[in-house]
Amino acid sequence: MAKDILRKPGGFMDTFVYKPGQDKGNTHYCPGCGHGILHKLIAEALVDLGVVDRTIMVSPVGCSVFVYYYFATGNIQVAHGRAPAVATGLKRSNPDSIVISYQGDGDLAAIGGNNILHAANRGENITVFFVNNAIYGMTGGQMAPTTLLGQKTMTSPYGRKIENEGYPMKVVELLSTLSAPAYLERTSLDDSKNIAKTRKAVRKAIQCQIDGKGFSLVEVLSMCPSQWKTTPVESKKWIKERMIPYYPLGVKKDVIEERAGYFPPKIDIDDESIKEMLGLKKEKLFRDRAMSDVPEKYRNPQIKIAGFGGQGVLLLGQTLAEAGMRHGWNVSWIPSYGPEMRGGTANCQVNISEGPIGSPVVDFPTILVALNKPSLDKFEETVQPGGVVFYNTSMIDRKPKRNDIEAIGLPFSDIADELGSLKFANMVVVGAVLEKTKLIDMDIVKDALKEVIHNKKFVETNIVAIDRGAKAV
Repeated sequence: MAKDILRKPGGFMDTFVYKPGQDKGNTHYCPGCGHGILHKLIAEALVDLGVVDRTIMVSPVGCSVFVYYYFATGNIQVAHGRAPAVATGLKRSNPDSIVISYQGDGDLAAIGGNNILHAANRGENITVFFVNNAIYGMTGGQMAPTTLLGQKTMTSPYGRKIENEGYPMKVVELLSTLSAPAYLERTSLDDSKNIAKTRKAVRKAIQCQIDGKGFSLVEVLSMCPSQWKTTPVESKKWIKERMIPYYPLGVKKDVIEERAGYFPPKIDIDDESIKEMLGLKKEKLFRDRAMSDVPEKYRNPQIKIAGFGGQGVLLLGQTLAEAGMRHGWNVSWIPSYGPEMRGGTANCQVNISEGPIGSPVVDFPTILVALNKPSLDKFEETVQPGGVVFYNTSMIDRKPKRNDIEAIGLPFSDIADELGSLKFANMVVVGAVLEKTKLIDMDIVKDALKEVIHNKKFVETNIVAIDRGAKAV
């Protein structure tokens, strides 16, 4: 005799571990929340459509921030509101993947409003599941763009008013005015009938992407008992009586059948093709080099460069990254600076690696360049044991305190002043670092200056500065 077997969908992880030391089968969501229901519908669809192994879930900040604890797919957690932008990059770089952006109303319709609007307008072949519970659920119950008129929240304690906060935003209606989207629908999780319709919409939206038909979005009205200050049962009634009259359910746009599927041609990119595209073979000096040619303690460096804004900190890092790339290595460069860049604090972080770079962030550098005393004071303790610190004795009146690192003090600013401008101090540092570490060939870094220095008349003087730094060390 046949019987139903109830089990967790195969699209889910075997166990949901969302805190260290825990191994539970329940989620982190509040009782009565709609996220868990929608998760199940998505997980079932991924299994039934046979795409679990090529799906990437993208989740930003919000109640669904821990999506990666649940789905047995690729997962990327991104900054608030930026899921459509990251999903765009993922889909374009991996066109065979199924990319799902999972977002709440405070995320998608507020800080991410520009991102979702332009992703839809471009017709990106991604699928978006938009959970609308009319409030900021995770951060304390503030008013969201979708909060209803008269609805009381932490930031609208007297109820939302047209005169003060404007009308609640109808996202699918807004997006339906665009030409590019293929499929837009609003559903609800308030009862079994509407859950069944949501199940169907979820599958249709994912199938739309599989078939290459373009942008699809399903807006799902969901319960939030905790921030609505209701019971789970009352929250379902609240959706039916308050939300659905303002946010009518149904398909707002569906041109799937009218469109032919588009699948971008596959392009095989190898190292030589990348060099060709970057002009590294014809226009720039390029030399493949093994990291084994570098002294062992200086291989695959993680570099932090810090000083005042205006000291050329960022350009220094760009020069090293550009030159490292020309040796055929993987590089990353990210800047960090205060609101007053010139005169304020600034630092940049550079990775140069023979292997893949897991993160561009350098919290514990193997090489620290400190161009002023506040930078040495702040970052000396973060240097890895056995690392090296280059510090500017022109502006720093003390030596590094640690005895488990190598310290090299040189008057970078004074040397630059002798060349006619303090602005050349960063290139004096480049010369010193490269002469000491033997990381990058000098002719490579000098040629790289043509790329990173916009005013070409200063290239020759910067080359002189590099030579002076090398001689000084």
